[in-house]
Amino acid sequence: MMRDERRHLPSHNFAALLVHDLLFNRGGIQAADGPIKQAIGRHKTRLQAELAKTKIRRGAQSNEDLEQPSDPRAAKIPRYLRVNQNMWSIEEAVEYYSAREYVASSVVGLPLQNQFSHDIHVPDLFIFNSNYPLHSDEAYKTGKMIAQDKASCFPALVLNPPISKDACVIDATAAPGNKTSHLSSLMKNQGNIFAFERNERRFQTLKDMLRKTGCINVEPILGDFLDQDPNNELFARVTHILLDPSCSGSGIVNRLDYLTSENASDDAPRLASLSIFQRKMILHAMKFPAVTRIVYSTCSIHIEENEAVVEAVLRERPWSQEFILAHRTQVLPNWDRRGAFHGALSLDQMNSLVRCSPGEDIPGTNGFFVACFVRKVIANPSRG
Repeated sequence: MMRDERRHLPSHNFAALLVHDLLFNRGGIQAADGPIKQAIGRHKTRLQAELAKTKIRRGAQSNEDLEQPSDPRAAKIPRYLRVNQNMWSIEEAVEYYSAREYVASSVVGLPLQNQFSHDIHVPDLFIFNSNYPLHSDEAYKTGKMIAQDKASCFPALVLNPPISKDACVIDATAAPGNKTSHLSSLMKNQGNIFAFERNERRFQTLKDMLRKTGCINVEPILGDFLDQDPNNELFARVTHILLDPSCSGSGIVNRLDYLTSENASDDAPRLASLSIFQRKMILHAMKFPAVTRIVYSTCSIHIEENEAVVEAVLRERPWSQEFILAHRTQVLPNWDRRGAFHGALSLDQMNSLVRCSPGEDIPGTNGFFVACFVRKVIANPSRG
């Protein structure tokens, strides 16, 4: 519908918020005037017609009848906003929200409507009430703040990329770009990040995000990470790889920050297929000759995609002789929820893994899993 206007689109989430206001907010769109608001206004009649068709198709008498049964866990998840330190500092962000009459709070849990707090695990993450008016936040709209679930911030934090002009990192499945922009921010826009995305539509979303957030150290590449030659000279200096491959999405109860399918299936055959693909991604990452640290993450709660994948990789030769799980002290040591019991994983190995349970941790997050592999011995670069 908005093909001609997409070049102005800073965020698909932002456009969705404006469409929601147009169709369901009595006061209409509250955001300031701009290309996206104008584009949505031009399509107002078409959008209203599509809403009417949807009501007929679902047998709904009112807008309220269209509401899906809410997941009670979603209500426990705050609105998280990450400071994009490529554009401003944490201190400047604090001043900005204080000027907007938000009070910094040390409360644990969901802040009140006029409060925000600093996350204790992710230093550049702010916590707001779940009803925070994101669509009216200029810092969010201009890329200074990134809407990103707390658990989704863990992979880049655990990867702990180097801050150096010579640093070389891969984000293997980069769209929509939240984790990529987090890596860039943590690296202070230095070094080089190769960001892969194989889907053209998602690749455009990635490029839009990188442009919006000022990530000048990222090289977006339209292509499949699995098709890349680890011995390509281009990747000779890659030491850190972030893997967040396709998964069932079973941990997501609040989807605003994700590009996963609303109808993702978690039946046994699909989980088996996903786990094979996920294992292949990790093993491929281990072939890069200079890589020393690999973070694997999913937004799944299923053991089949998490602990079972890790265990299978640790059994795989020759890589099982070269890689081990990073010790808990290197993987969010102060986070209490760790890996689940599975197979031959030892207690130390399970404690090296990180889990988030949807809406159960305080403050709440989506379901998530993180594992970090580190190389014991640098491989011979000449090996294929």
